[in-house]
Amino acid sequence: MSIQEKFHKLQTIAEPYEALLFDVDGTLADNIHAHKAAYVAVSKEYGVDLDPDLIDETAGWPTVAVAREVCKRYNVEFDVEAYSKRKSQIFIEEFIQQTEPVEYVRQVLFENVGKKKIGIVSGGSRSTLNITLQVIDVTGKYEAMVCAGDTKNGKPSPEPFLLCAEQLGVDPKKCLVFEDGDPGVQGAIAAGMGWVRIDQI
Repeated sequence: MSIQEKFHKLQTIAEPYEALLFDVDGTLADNIHAHKAAYVAVSKEYGVDLDPDLIDETAGWPTVAVAREVCKRYNVEFDVEAYSKRKSQIFIEEFIQQTEPVEYVRQVLFENVGKKKIGIVSGGSRSTLNITLQVIDVTGKYEAMVCAGDTKNGKPSPEPFLLCAEQLGVDPKKCLVFEDGDPGVQGAIAAGMGWVRIDQI
């Protein structure tokens, strides 16, 4: 399917909804490889030879939650907050400027600015997300953003999605979530929202 065909398919799915909620990493931004590389690099500093598949499994989780999972899987103990900050630092210093948009998803967002409410729901930190959204030219094109730390629980909990719907003033049933990972889809379903896996259309 071409980029244009994927765009038209997503646009058709979005039609009945009042609000569109976008994940960022892997959904609006083609940067999962960069995030994996940053996780592998920081883990190495902590003496862990990380299998990058763990990052696919935990797609959408806040970085601190991924850090806890690394501790559990590899039977190690470290300061998860410090690990998370260092991971973000490596990502920003070495990888963030290489981020490209996922064009057919970004096109849906652009097409609906001013027509539907637009929100960002991500497990990333606000500081990193702001740079990513700037690099892919989405800054200022959404009305609400929920990220790591804004809710007690991150994806797959419905909390981030419900908070975003509340900020937008839209009934959760009238929200469509764009995701590329299972945790985000689980959160969207639990929130009573529509959803689409952009990597499976």
